[in-house]
Amino acid sequence: MRVASSQYQSQINIALQQNQERINYLTQQMSSGLRIQLPSDDPVGNVRVSRLTREEAMITQYKDNIATVKVRLLKNENYMSSMVTDMGQARDLLVWAADASNAPDDLNAMTQSLVAMRDSVMYTANLKDQEGRYMFSGTLTDQPAIAYDPTAAVGARYTYAGDTASQVVVVGNGVTQAANVNLKDLETWLNKIDQVITTLSAPGVRSSDPAVRTVVSAALDGTDQGMELLGGKIAMLGGAQNILTTLDSNLSNVSLSNNMAMLDLKKTDMGAAAIDLTGYQTALEATYKAYAKVGTISLFDLL
Repeated sequence: MRVASSQYQSQINIALQQNQERINYLTQQMSSGLRIQLPSDDPVGNVRVSRLTREEAMITQYKDNIATVKVRLLKNENYMSSMVTDMGQARDLLVWAADASNAPDDLNAMTQSLVAMRDSVMYTANLKDQEGRYMFSGTLTDQPAIAYDPTAAVGARYTYAGDTASQVVVVGNGVTQAANVNLKDLETWLNKIDQVITTLSAPGVRSSDPAVRTVVSAALDGTDQGMELLGGKIAMLGGAQNILTTLDSNLSNVSLSNNMAMLDLKKTDMGAAAIDLTGYQTALEATYKAYAKVGTISLFDLL
């Protein structure tokens, strides 16, 4: 069967082009280390890689949320620990004030320290974060947690102005964590301390006076309750941080598994690719040699 020169050249060109394209593709695979260059290279593998990529993006967001929440909870814990320290110092003074041997001047002098501790707790309760939002007002972050009304009666000047709702942050698949703390009921301690300050500031005040002892005793009870309130919240924050640490570690393990799976799906088998590349290069060289050889042959040479 005779083959026209044009047909033969066309077939040779197609073979050369196919071999060259395959060589280029294998070279790209080996240089990038990625087996899947296009979705059509491995549709099933590409779908798996896409799913793992989406999951990895979610894990990254979860871990970012966890880091943010942990920093916020740690700050809240530190600030509340500071308030507990102030309350503890105030309690020591109240125990001293309950001693009937104190002179009026001694009791009057105690009020200066009690005022400092009351104001310190008030200041800490109304702290703002770096974005200018109040930290202990629940979800009402645009207003201070504790409001003060100087025109109200002593023992009722301090009120809680926030709410008890939670700012929930997603930290895992179906897992959430409250990122805020409210200081509801702290106003009770402030009012009792305010009342005892007023009582102990009176000229000639004596601890042996039943009315004075009642106010001091109420302030002591209120201080114990306030410290218990904050202590419970601190313990809750500590437990939440431990859980977040464990969850972050688990997410890191999942992320490592995902990355290993994606690497296995995408990476090029260098050994197999090198063998294929050598084969195509050999075929390409043979095609060039055959084309060159046939191109020198004439029908008259065979007559």
